Amino acid sequence: MDFSPIIISMKTAAVTILITFVLGLLAARGVFYRKKEASKILWDGIFTMPLVLPPTVAGFFLLYIFGSYGPVGSFFRDVFGIKIAFSWGATVLAAVVISFPLMYRSARGALEQIDQDLIFAARTLGMSEWSIFFKIMIPNALPGIISGGVLAFARGLGEFGATAMIAGNIPGKTRTLPLAVYSETAAGNMDEAYQYVMVIVAICFVMVVGMNIYLVWEKKKQSEG
Repeated sequence: MDFSPIIISMKTAAVTILITFVLGLLAARGVFYRKKEASKILWDGIFTMPLVLPPTVAGFFLLYIFGSYGPVGSFFRDVFGIKIAFSWGATVLAAVVISFPLMYRSARGALEQIDQDLIFAARTLGMSEWSIFFKIMIPNALPGIISGGVLAFARGLGEFGATAMIAGNIPGKTRTLPLAVYSETAAGNMDEAYQYVMVIVAICFVMVVGMNIYLVWEKKKQSEG
């Protein structure tokens, strides 16, 4: 079995979750603090869009924007000599876009469950909004935030459609585990495909079980406290 898809997928998922975790949390905070309901609805729709779009459509837009002749892709090519499309970075880009809504929605839902009296009390004590966010909101919303991170990691690991559009299926470079499963199945190499499938299933299963164990432990800790 060629281990390069496993290495590429894990590397992509690891970098993706670092980016998605921060962006999703900041986006959730931004929407949470919006005062106008119409503004919340608009931004929520924009941030959630990649979740409801077919991945190939999202990949099409990414290719249009970040391709060699796209507005962003041509800028990086001409100014920095960097080609985004059909590179390893494109696998990260696709995974970030597709997994971002899961992190954002989980984080926003967790923030909205916080007792507002805690926030009001912190404001009366003179705490800044960022201090409130880091010292009050994140600790109280941590289980939901962690759950969103786990789901986003698993989604980034399993991304296929957008990755195929913007990064291609280049062996040893952009071929992730889902693309390897597709390639081996199309070639009739079912044994190889089974092995890759088992790797994906094992990783995702461990992640979900780990998340559930953490949530049970957190709930038990809160009940004891």
